[in-house]
Amino acid sequence: MKDLKPPQGKASTGSGKQGGLNAEIQSRIGHQLRAMYDDVVRQGVPDRFADLIRQLDSQEAAAQITGDPTKDGRD
Repeated sequence: MKDLKPPQGKASTGSGKQGGLNAEIQSRIGHQLRAMYDDVVRQGVPDRFADLIRQLDSQEAAAQITGDPTKDGRD
């Protein structure tokens, strides 16, 4: 993760408190992000997207077989 220390050469606020997030907050954010990501991954690809991908793949394969550059699946 990015280093959250202030750049050198800047005057400190004098409060002794550093900016950024402490380890506990970073850990909580990490756990929440992992939980959200895992949920999205478990949902899988919707059927309509899978069908579109199959159609594009079949068009591209057919273009390669026939050698037709106008039907290469790229529009």
